[in-house]
Amino acid sequence: MNKSRLEAFSDGVMSIALTIMVLGLQTPRSASVSELLPLLPRLLSYVLSFVYVGIYWVNHHHLLQLANQVDRRVLWANLHLLFWVSLIPFVTDWIAGHHRDTAPVACYGVVLLMCSISFLVLKRALRATEAAHPALAAVLGNGRKNAGSILLYALSILLAPWWPLWSSAIYVALAVLWLLPDRRFDRSGTPA
Repeated sequence: MNKSRLEAFSDGVMSIALTIMVLGLQTPRSASVSELLPLLPRLLSYVLSFVYVGIYWVNHHHLLQLANQVDRRVLWANLHLLFWVSLIPFVTDWIAGHHRDTAPVACYGVVLLMCSISFLVLKRALRATEAAHPALAAVLGNGRKNAGSILLYALSILLAPWWPLWSSAIYVALAVLWLLPDRRFDRSGTPA
């Protein structure tokens, strides 16, 4: 199957997720800078979630750039990823108002965990579809970074009842980790 429709649909879902998140932001009631302070948790939650959606969009772009074709398995794996990405605005809004509470912090982690798992599933589906394409397999690597992230998301969910701020710190650290450019994309000839 042609991958262009898959890419266009995915871009649309991720754009809508970002739009929903920005619509959740509130403006200060007055022109005073002091009015921004109570809005800071919401703004920081938005920034973190924006970064996460951006990370998935960029990595999704790189991943599909390397693919020649997609099949039914890839379509379903992609939908699985988009489902979890589409929940990011919901958990962002919840954690923004309750960043020290267990349930919102843990649920934010569950969504990020499932995004990571579903991205790994998508990578494996593409690898199976492109079995005769050794360049793709080389760029996909062994998935250690993805697997490590999954473990850290699971740890952060477990920490949330006792140390929700530590859980949030793990989410921030993982975002920073994924923002670092992946040199394998540079070597494959695909722009990073």
